[in-house]
Amino acid sequence: MGRTTSWRHSCLPERANKSHFTVTMLKFRPAVLLLKPAAAAAQPRVRLSSCPQQEHTTFYEFRTYSIRPDQNAAFLKLTNEKIHLRTAHSELIGYWSVEYGGLNQVFHIWKYDSFSQRAAVRAALAQDPSWISEYISKAIPMLTSQDNEVTYLVPWSRLQKPPRDGGVYELASFQMRAGGPVVWGDAFQAAITSHDAPGYGKLVGAFHSEFGPLNRVHALWWFESADQRAEVRHKAHTDARVVAAVRNSVVHLDSQRNRLMFPCPFSPMK
Repeated sequence: MGRTTSWRHSCLPERANKSHFTVTMLKFRPAVLLLKPAAAAAQPRVRLSSCPQQEHTTFYEFRTYSIRPDQNAAFLKLTNEKIHLRTAHSELIGYWSVEYGGLNQVFHIWKYDSFSQRAAVRAALAQDPSWISEYISKAIPMLTSQDNEVTYLVPWSRLQKPPRDGGVYELASFQMRAGGPVVWGDAFQAAITSHDAPGYGKLVGAFHSEFGPLNRVHALWWFESADQRAEVRHKAHTDARVVAAVRNSVVHLDSQRNRLMFPCPFSPMK
């Protein structure tokens, strides 16, 4: 499939190698210092990148809408009735109402195979009279703001289904320090995967930002209930394995935001 951006933003393409470097330096070295072909082949390869390259073009658009407080119920009702007009154009992963960590907000994730597909979807929506007249013209006055972010799944994560319908979701967003995953990627992975174990929450997916604030990563979790999530938090504080992984990661962290969310009735991810 097509090429996409590296998980580690600060990395350079892995192009250079020892033979290229040797050819460049031939002009400046005396002949007695030149390596024989066999010796040159045995030399270690020069690596300008220490990161895995993303191998797919699929991305996920995160959208957050803030709703006028007096219009929250009306917006959710309208969206429940008309969301089919939007999902006719592209795939909706999930749609949630934020309960804690943001008042009068909804959060939704849309999947696209490429940027050209998203552009085509947006163009089609702009020409869809039902979408415009029955939904968007009514929904926009109910909102106070809209925000979006383009993300990719990190290379070691896959989008997972929750164990069952129901429950609650937590979106944990981490603003990491500048330098990119080449600096903090391993520590972040260890901290997240330490929680993705029996007796803890279910990791639905781990994402990194491509458009929006850079050096931002997200972990989407599923829990049976808000109370179970609270129990898991207390358990983690006494789990030496989790504590050690978090301590190694937190030195790279600038800030963190958590949102607890309930799936809407029409959300594909319940």
